[in-house]
Amino acid sequence: MKKHKRDVSNRHFDRGYMAGNQGKSRDDCPHSQQNHREQWLAGWRDGRSDYWDGVTGSATLPRMHSI
Repeated sequence: MKKHKRDVSNRHFDRGYMAGNQGKSRDDCPHSQQNHREQWLAGWRDGRSDYWDGVTGSATLPRMHSI
């Protein structure tokens, strides 16, 4: 079975979400291109919100796009 490549914007969102949910700073964003950075920061904001609400572990999976 062939694997389909995931959408790059979803990947940036997911990685930003994971960083935010782990309590990392938004200054840790590795992207310099505006559209990649926006997707990463959108994920980071959602992840940070869940982090503050105490949502961790497998409870975060429904929020992710492609895991």
